[in-house]
Amino acid sequence: MMRRLLATVVVAASVTAVVSACGGQDERPDIVVTTNILGDVVTGLVGDTADVKVLMKPNADPHSFGISAKEAGDVEQADLVVANGLGLEEGLQSVLDSARERGVDVLSVGEEIDPLDYATTGATTGSGMKDPHFWTDPARMVTATEIIEDRLTDGLDDEDAAKIRDAAADYRSRLRDLDRQVAEKLGSVPVDRRKLVTNHHVFGYLADRFGYQVIGAIIPGGSTLAAPSAADLRDLSQVIRDSGVPAIFADSSQPRRLADVLADEAGVHVEVVALFSESLTEPDGEAGNYIDMQRINAERIAGALTPG
Repeated sequence: MMRRLLATVVVAASVTAVVSACGGQDERPDIVVTTNILGDVVTGLVGDTADVKVLMKPNADPHSFGISAKEAGDVEQADLVVANGLGLEEGLQSVLDSARERGVDVLSVGEEIDPLDYATTGATTGSGMKDPHFWTDPARMVTATEIIEDRLTDGLDDEDAAKIRDAAADYRSRLRDLDRQVAEKLGSVPVDRRKLVTNHHVFGYLADRFGYQVIGAIIPGGSTLAAPSAADLRDLSQVIRDSGVPAIFADSSQPRRLADVLADEAGVHVEVVALFSESLTEPDGEAGNYIDMQRINAERIAGALTPG
């Protein structure tokens, strides 16, 4: 079997197929995926047609996780790198830039799905910057799988390409079912209670898709690497008191201290609810795959905001 390198030469906009055979052993394309959310998707699509390495460990923060020198080498030797993009993988940017300069095909999925601006999703800072957290909208993940499928099948033989297309069609069917379930669950919350206060600005796409309003975030902007000031916390406390929101949603991979402090500062009873907003858990955990992650988040959001 021929090994086809999935490498796009940007200047020439052409795909090169390279034949490699060593001792009669067949080799499969090497695909590196930055985040574990996209890693779950890509792994499910490729099956046995390629080798997939996921860089981000379970329960990690995509804004700050790092990789080893060996993993950086894997990125630069990959046939295809699938990244979230839009500035999410802050700690990997130099590695991704270097890989591109070496001619590695790096697919930044977020840049291909008509991303929203932070300014249009409730963020108070970062106006004009694109929001990288598109996976909180299952409908956009349907589009993401189409983009990934196209790149994965580019240059493959007919048999392997057909396997990926079949897997992608099946997965998109499951995503559409998920989208209906999430819409039903979040739609059960009274309209006047569809207000989100989060650890940082991560749910803009969910709010846009399902008719919610992000009224504030503890950490300003869309990165967990920022830090709130005392004035930020005071202002947000006032917003919580004025709006009467019953819950603050904090990412499960982040410390809850700030959320707990803010709940106390608001002077009202506010529940702190952990969501799996930026990372999957271990495979046998509550959010071991993307679909389970979205279901449990929808259940917790609806449960916290629905009057008892």
